Amino acid sequence: MARSAAQSQIFNVAVVGQAGRLGYEALIFAASLRHTTPDFKGRLLVMEPQAGPLWNKDPGLQDPEIRRALTELGAEIIPFHSKHFGSAYPYGNKIEMLGAMPKAEPFVFFDTDTLITANLLEVPFDFERPTASLKREGTWPIPQLYGPGYTGLWKSLYDKFGLDFASSLDLNQPDEYWRRYLYFNAGFFYYKCPHAFGEKFLEYALAIRDTPPVELCAQSFDPWLDQVALPLVIHALNGSRDALPDGMLDGTHSCHYRFLPLLYACESDLAVNILETVTAPNKLKKVLKGSNAIKRMVYQNRGAKVRALFDQDNLPRKEQAIRNRIKKNGFWMR
Repeated sequence: MARSAAQSQIFNVAVVGQAGRLGYEALIFAASLRHTTPDFKGRLLVMEPQAGPLWNKDPGLQDPEIRRALTELGAEIIPFHSKHFGSAYPYGNKIEMLGAMPKAEPFVFFDTDTLITANLLEVPFDFERPTASLKREGTWPIPQLYGPGYTGLWKSLYDKFGLDFASSLDLNQPDEYWRRYLYFNAGFFYYKCPHAFGEKFLEYALAIRDTPPVELCAQSFDPWLDQVALPLVIHALNGSRDALPDGMLDGTHSCHYRFLPLLYACESDLAVNILETVTAPNKLKKVLKGSNAIKRMVYQNRGAKVRALFDQDNLPRKEQAIRNRIKKNGFWMR
């Protein structure tokens, strides 16, 4: 069987690890990568924001047991400094951390609340053509009653950065329907160089935040700023919405679960099995029990009770309805 492009090259994988929930999630992510992709030869980088004037409190990994467990799984904890975002916009971590990663080395970034559920080396990454997660809803922009519509709002951004707007459109989707316009979830993205990607990501995000086009005067950028800038970055770097086969990332090979109750309610049996398998070893269990949500959901079987509330083949259409049912039964945790 021929080796895929991804299998024939080495790339790095990065997540953000910091105090609180994200530290525990980084540990589960690392365990899932090692379990499903034992022949991974790249570097696993846990990017750690450092204390500084833009943070209300130290955002770093405070628990030495989490640091030790990550290191034992082969992760490297890499510090980076927040110069533009910090507590005011913590999603900016995924922008600012790129400059602290190894230059000119292909990378894949994942949100920390992700499981790798099959061998990552089977995914045919083309690091010349970036893309990002299509597991998203039409959260931004919100066209106002008296305009402009989606076309006017998005075109104002492409024009601001000198990008060709027309070539970004999915002409299979109707005009003024949000899916016609390039839009991603920032749950994963990749490219051949984190510095090149990060410089453009930072340039676009700061310009949108500080000097947005007048057409966007009624739009909110919090928490959407990273997802507003991301499609512009990908388009500028010759990427596209169809650079990966459908159904691998956010499908057979990864699961962006966001919160454990949602994982148990909505995700595949494979994702649940991977989660419970990689968290089972006593060495990890001792550390992960420091998270009340993991202790209750995984080790005290609250997750199984959440799963029993739903038919995974016939879920409520709106996520809010799923959350409300979990909360009504007293099982919501984050």
